[in-house]
Amino acid sequence: MSASSASQPVLLADYTPYPYLLEHVTLHFKLHPTQTRVQAKLSFRPNPARPGHHDLWLDGEKLALRSLVVNGTALATTPVATGLLIPADDLPDGPFTVETEVEISPETNTALDGLYMSGGMYCTQCEAQGFRKITYYPDRPDVMARFDVTMETEMPVQLSNGNPLVQENGGQGAWHDPWPKPAYLFALVAGDLVAHSDHFTTMAGRKVALNIWVRKGDEGKCAYAMDSLIRSMKWDEEVYGREYDLDVFNIVAVDDFNMGAMENKGLNVFNSKLVLATPETATDDDFARIEAVIAHEYFHNWTGNRITCRDWFQLCLKEGLTVFRDQSFSGDMRSHAVKRIEDVLTLRARQFREDGGPLAHAVRPESYVEINNFYTATIYEKGAEVIGMLKTLVGDAGYKAALDLYFARHDGHAATIEDWLRVFEDATGRDLSQFKRWYSQAGTPTVTVTDDFKDGTYTLHLEQKNPATPGQPKKDPKVIPVAVGLLNPNGDEVVPTRVLELTEARQSFTFDGLASRPVPSILRGFSAPVILDRASNAAERAFLLAHDTDPFNKWEAGRALAKEVLIAAITKGTATSADWLAAVEAVSFDDSLDPAFRALTLRLPGEDDIAQTLFAAGHVPDPTKIHTARRQMQADLAQHLAKRLPALIAANETLGAFDPGAIAAGRRSLRLGALALMARLDGGDSARTGFAKANSMTEELSALAILLDIGQGRDEVAQFRAKWHNDRLVMDKWFALQVSFAAPDQTAAVTESLTKDAAFDWKNPNRFRAVIASLAGNHAGFHHVSGASYRLLADWLIKLDPLNPQTAARMSTAFETWPRYDADRQAMIRGELMRIKTVEGLSRNLAEMVGRMLDA
Repeated sequence: MSASSASQPVLLADYTPYPYLLEHVTLHFKLHPTQTRVQAKLSFRPNPARPGHHDLWLDGEKLALRSLVVNGTALATTPVATGLLIPADDLPDGPFTVETEVEISPETNTALDGLYMSGGMYCTQCEAQGFRKITYYPDRPDVMARFDVTMETEMPVQLSNGNPLVQENGGQGAWHDPWPKPAYLFALVAGDLVAHSDHFTTMAGRKVALNIWVRKGDEGKCAYAMDSLIRSMKWDEEVYGREYDLDVFNIVAVDDFNMGAMENKGLNVFNSKLVLATPETATDDDFARIEAVIAHEYFHNWTGNRITCRDWFQLCLKEGLTVFRDQSFSGDMRSHAVKRIEDVLTLRARQFREDGGPLAHAVRPESYVEINNFYTATIYEKGAEVIGMLKTLVGDAGYKAALDLYFARHDGHAATIEDWLRVFEDATGRDLSQFKRWYSQAGTPTVTVTDDFKDGTYTLHLEQKNPATPGQPKKDPKVIPVAVGLLNPNGDEVVPTRVLELTEARQSFTFDGLASRPVPSILRGFSAPVILDRASNAAERAFLLAHDTDPFNKWEAGRALAKEVLIAAITKGTATSADWLAAVEAVSFDDSLDPAFRALTLRLPGEDDIAQTLFAAGHVPDPTKIHTARRQMQADLAQHLAKRLPALIAANETLGAFDPGAIAAGRRSLRLGALALMARLDGGDSARTGFAKANSMTEELSALAILLDIGQGRDEVAQFRAKWHNDRLVMDKWFALQVSFAAPDQTAAVTESLTKDAAFDWKNPNRFRAVIASLAGNHAGFHHVSGASYRLLADWLIKLDPLNPQTAARMSTAFETWPRYDADRQAMIRGELMRIKTVEGLSRNLAEMVGRMLDA
């Protein structure tokens, strides 16, 4: 890449191997807040895959070059803004070394990309292209090398990848990583830290030292993260046969972090909110998220590190597979049924929204301007769904055989989607050329279902439609696994789950020998990430909610019934259905069901979900009407359950020591869901009592949220702040809650007031997201007819972009749904996007996102 091409699209079709192989890297850091010196020695040899004598291009940004030496000879090459070009004439024909010394300023690196400082600690974030801000280097994932790292600093704790060689307090720290890795997996941390330590003995009997490094005072908040790590290591051995491969595994908790966590080889760097937890400071959702992300980053050791991606277009290869693995782990640790429902809720809320708007892109995109803009729900969540479909199609044994072959064949390699699919073809004998379209086609397919029954034969007619998306007006049919079961009218299952493979635009499937017309249960387990379109009625949905043996479809029937009732109230003004109320009551008080499942049934569809459903049905969603109708439906449900709610609350109280496990968390979720309904009957008295008596953050925060949701809680908000003002992560919750539950006509004002609070550090990504992401998440408030929230968001994106373009670009996606709404709202959002677009010096991150949204 040259300076002139820095903002031009990068194309998958243009991939060529790097002309040189990098054998070894030696790095020496002289750490200083504003004048860090980085000495690098890179040992190259020609790449046989690129015959000829080539120039050497090294990526580099915001580096002050102090020296450049090739094979002992100093060169006077002048860098450009994006890197350094060493002409072929200055390079020997065989192996050679390049030595550089650069100077960088970690303290002023507000983008939190490369080497930066957080609370006096030195730390790095190199994925995707942060290493080029540390030294000149071929910063691409297919260039893999072994690293040796030393550092000079007064910091007592000095960490890097691999195994430690020397660790002298106040002197040098030396680390050797025996496994070749790309630069994006490099990590360095130096700070005044303390460790929560343990160990793990691998299946081969090797003892691995485990450390979670935190700021002093936080060491008592690491126990659950450590327990999650140990369980992850054991699970990966038992389920995938993957053993850890170093002598030490380190995790560092960092307050200033753009992402959730980073899988750097042997030295994972985590956003502190995904490590630190006690019952008093973290909610059940926090504990579950910590467990999942600890597992995700650990699982990357094999699916991401030992086998990485050839180029950034293959990002879904490591992320989709690892998300699928962490979802499976969480299901084993908790409840597969509840986990599947939660995953689909996330998929529909984030990825379906993305797939249906101007930011839609394929799981493996064909081009990008800024790769950081493609760390999306499509890459992660839809990528995981593609893995799940593949496993469904080849079966458990085929999946295991393919994964074993994948690890054996590609260990130490930078792989592609083609490599991935080929191991499945080789292991199972199956042709996956049509299935590959899931990786190349954007958009969420719709599967339309009709049926008929005659002479004991039931026939399902399936039709798939793949919508036009930006750059892809027409698409060929995909392979869609549709899991189906059939129930008799008495509720018995007459045909257990069978996977139908929809491979054509239209297909029919028959079931013979049936005594009566069955009730179909379609897309069991959400077997494919599609929209199911089938004419049904309230009676059938209530029947499935009562009798379906598939937990997902049981829940889905209740969800669909709730959406039907809510949409009828919005579009026709009808009253809440008695059938829905009775069905929810039956499930909520069925003690044979998982409390977490019952709690999910009590939860109404979200306002953004309803807006998307209305839009897909040809309606222009009115955020105010949606908000009003949803609140009325909640009130009607509360009134219907009024006599039984106190018993439900009492029956699910958790006594004794706090247990973060799934059973206790499910009971708390059900109890708090009932408490939220009770607040609509008793004016918040029960919630106020719950707040005062809370012995966990789950109880305390939920009670406060309930009060705010009914327009109360002013005193409790002040009490919460007084109690927790010194805990930075709990204060993030305090900020977020007030915006999330602000009344629609007050949302912008509440948000603006909080941005003026002395505790609002807008340069900290967690605090910024707590306020501004919550603004975007308050559907009725964000889309208030005044447009005040649109203006406020645009103001903050413009302000943040020069300092942290990654976070600004990700937050801009709040505007992606603008084509859904009425002409006035569309005009206001377009106006704000145009205002952002015209800002002088706009980052390529934000410029790309705004441009794509304006092109809708």
